[in-house]
Amino acid sequence: MLNHVIIGGSDAGISAALRIKELAPGDRVQMILKDAYPNFSICGIPFFLSGEIEDWRTLSHRTIPEIEEAGIEIISGQEVISIDPDSKNVVTATGSFRYDKLLLGTGATSVIPSIIGLDLPGVFTLRWIDDMLVIEKFILENKPRRALIIGGGYIGVEMADALTRRGLNVTLIESGEAVLHTLDTVLGKKVGATMSDHGVNIVHRTRISRITQAANELQVEGENGFQSNADLIIVVTGAKPAATLLKEQGIKLGIQGAYKVNRQMQSSIPDIFVAGDCGETWSCLLQDYAYMPLGTTAHKQGRVAGENMAGGRRSFQGSVGTQVVKVFDIVAGRTGFHDRDCEKHNIPSLTVESTHWDHKVYYPGAQRIVIRLTGNSQTGDLLGMQIIGPVTTEVSKRIDIAACAIQNHYSVEQLMDLDLSYTPPLSSPWDPVQMAAQAWLKEMRSMQSMQNVSINSDINT
Repeated sequence: MLNHVIIGGSDAGISAALRIKELAPGDRVQMILKDAYPNFSICGIPFFLSGEIEDWRTLSHRTIPEIEEAGIEIISGQEVISIDPDSKNVVTATGSFRYDKLLLGTGATSVIPSIIGLDLPGVFTLRWIDDMLVIEKFILENKPRRALIIGGGYIGVEMADALTRRGLNVTLIESGEAVLHTLDTVLGKKVGATMSDHGVNIVHRTRISRITQAANELQVEGENGFQSNADLIIVVTGAKPAATLLKEQGIKLGIQGAYKVNRQMQSSIPDIFVAGDCGETWSCLLQDYAYMPLGTTAHKQGRVAGENMAGGRRSFQGSVGTQVVKVFDIVAGRTGFHDRDCEKHNIPSLTVESTHWDHKVYYPGAQRIVIRLTGNSQTGDLLGMQIIGPVTTEVSKRIDIAACAIQNHYSVEQLMDLDLSYTPPLSSPWDPVQMAAQAWLKEMRSMQSMQNVSINSDINT
């Protein structure tokens, strides 16, 4: 019987623990948590703070008794102080835990910008359940009217939605040209326009430098003479890997300081595995490692790590960076690469934007969706897709079609071969994803034709 110790009880940790008990039910699994919330959905935090979810306890995928019933021992409220790989001991403030196999599933921490006044009452970061509960308590006790959100990423736009639903006047500060940096700017601006239509004041190209307390409000100062007042400030400016354990013991770190891993989720130290936001991720497109902190990826990596800790030989198949977000009454999804990614990695690309009805227009309720498809302009390989549309237009499932195709190395042309479902209330004989592929292929042929004309003209000159 092996003894497995898992540090962290979120997506990666719980997936690994469950997989170990499934494959090796006689093995011992101990899961050490810094907090008291194993297997909670941090992705659901904005929907509790919006009031859409009434009881925060329902954010748990499994209750503690359910986890324990699976044979997993939970040690909560314990921060790991050190790990000795030679004696195979994990040390906390109250004791030590010996392991045969160890998993680091410590996740990520919030990026803290250099802003004076982040320690003032009413200023919060948001990543974990404890953060959520503190903000909820503040809202209930202080009844703020004005909220200012620093950061226009996924959590930032979801919190702008949440606090607007809660009745607050919301200002969102974004350092770039548009919200949601993982989308092309033109689509990020469409999301921003929808947010503005719902009353969110978005300030672009601005970084906050100082927050001060004045009477009963917070005063905010930033670039370009920006000034504003707020009762509540939430700072959500990104995440970085929580990869501080074992640094002194020489564990190898990689991209953005994340733990280096192989495809079996093994670290550079024998019998120590890594999964989730604290480690690197294999990129299907790059065929190399990247840093992509995503909950879906953490679940898969945890499962692979757990299987290998139990004696298996499974490899993590990789990620294409698929994401989706609901903001008010629209959904934005993306997968793979877009132009900026291609430029960064010197990949020749062409992106074509097209607009399509989500189902046959003669059936009531048809709505338009915008699709941007990116393909390799030399090989024709499908590289990425971005979609924006109303909530009811199945954006998330359509982006999943592209994700599956990219992960299986499809060309844009091969999207035409997919046997997709159709009925007039839901789609068209050619799904919008396939119509977007047709638009890309048409543009590609047009470019090739123009190039041929140019070559012939040069020859005849």
